[in-house]
Amino acid sequence: MYERMLDKLKEPSLNEMIKYCGITGELFECLNQEILFKYKTEFKIRFPYGNHYGWGIKHKSKNEHICDIFAEKDAFTIMIRLTNKQIDKIYWELSAYTQEICDNKYPCGEGGWLKYRVVSNEYMEDAFKLLNTKLQK
Repeated sequence: MYERMLDKLKEPSLNEMIKYCGITGELFECLNQEILFKYKTEFKIRFPYGNHYGWGIKHKSKNEHICDIFAEKDAFTIMIRLTNKQIDKIYWELSAYTQEICDNKYPCGEGGWLKYRVVSNEYMEDAFKLLNTKLQK
């Protein structure tokens, strides 16, 4: 369940990643397009962080890393680093699922890394809240 694209020797195209996401493929495409156009990010398909993460799309704005989005079978995971202040700002607006992810973040500096899995359209609202918080200046 939720297997990632782990063949490091075979770089997928964006369309292959969309197709791999199966029932969430359109959501994967929508999220990437929204980030690209709304925030004017650059994106790169890459295989970061070792063999357990697999192929994903890195979004960056200028020199700032925004997030990685990893294609999975019938899902995808957004990996994003937020500060505690950014999380506190939106915490009570988030679903219980997203609050739990925030509570269990991987600590890093004054915040941490969130691994937010999207399995259906109802998860997209919080995905955009996390991204908007990251990208507000």
